[in-house]
Amino acid sequence: MKSQITNALSDFFFEYETPRQVLVRNRRVGVVCRLIQLGVLAYIIGWVFIYEKGYQSTDTAVSSVFTKMKGVGYTNVNGSERVWDVADYVFPPQGDSSFVVMTNYIITEGQSMGKCPELKGKHNCSSHADCEGGSFKRTGHGEMTGVCVNETKTCEVLAWCPVEDDHNIPDPPLLMSAENYTLFIKNSVTFPLFKVTRSNLVEGIDARYISKCLHDPKEAPLCPIFRLGDIVKESGFNFETIAREGGAIGIVVDWTCNFDVDVKHCKPTYNFHGLYGNPAETDKARASVGYNFRYAKHYLEDKVPKRTLLKVFGIRIDIIVQSLARKFDIIPTLTAIGSGVGIFGVATVVCDLVLLYLLPKREFYKNMKFKYTDTQVQVRSILHKT
Repeated sequence: MKSQITNALSDFFFEYETPRQVLVRNRRVGVVCRLIQLGVLAYIIGWVFIYEKGYQSTDTAVSSVFTKMKGVGYTNVNGSERVWDVADYVFPPQGDSSFVVMTNYIITEGQSMGKCPELKGKHNCSSHADCEGGSFKRTGHGEMTGVCVNETKTCEVLAWCPVEDDHNIPDPPLLMSAENYTLFIKNSVTFPLFKVTRSNLVEGIDARYISKCLHDPKEAPLCPIFRLGDIVKESGFNFETIAREGGAIGIVVDWTCNFDVDVKHCKPTYNFHGLYGNPAETDKARASVGYNFRYAKHYLEDKVPKRTLLKVFGIRIDIIVQSLARKFDIIPTLTAIGSGVGIFGVATVVCDLVLLYLLPKREFYKNMKFKYTDTQVQVRSILHKT
């Protein structure tokens, strides 16, 4: 027993088993095998290494965006002239990556808290019974008092009076001058894995250059100052159409970098996408067309609280930063090579299937590839010898 255990351990540690190989001289099978191997090799080199860059590790950036608008607008409504600066037409004013530029508005001045009739269509009535006192209507302007106003045939409400009438949107837009406003974008990104920090104010973009440049996809692709009219045009919109009722535009700052070369080659590209407000959309029945919101400016007049209400139509701009940085790394390289070598085994499997099941001489190839044994015959042979 001890000798058998020793021999088994000796065989396990000091013997090497290798699979038996059969060299098959068959042109068809040989061509199929080489074509499959060539296809696998093309996949590894072309797709895995060249296109997908499987020899590099990747990282995405942590980003910060700061914006600043500049420009002055002018309106003349019913002889009332007004100049609009950045503090008037940008919401919010903090320089966020998402903000609204006002291009049109409906103004209701001198509102004070009191009782007044609703607009026609908001809550029509024929008698006081149609106006339930103390109730609210979701689309109304205030709390109903229970009185039906004969002059307007609408319910009286406790609200900011006179109530806003927003049925007629100014056309053309009141702030068409917004087309010449400029937007400055300052963007900083950090790739933690590679410990690299970059800004869109890259080499050569200094204060002197910024003071006179204007972004152009071909002539000045790295200039961080954009004309609002050009942004709208690049997004595929018509400025007057989107300015009338508002819309949204996405500005994508794309950082796609290869750190196998000098870091100074890591530069951003800017792309513009119209999100909604497209003039090509002809379905007038769509709900919530455009983009608008309301805000009020409160003040005191003879100790009476009053407000000026503005319904703002504007262009919402969302600045989106997308990033992908790559750099050579031995671990993904070895992983890609290992997986590629494993895929080469597909050629062997396919060729074995062809040999053993499809070719006319498949029985011959089976006998050459496999060695058959019969346990019962071996046992009788051993007993006969003993």
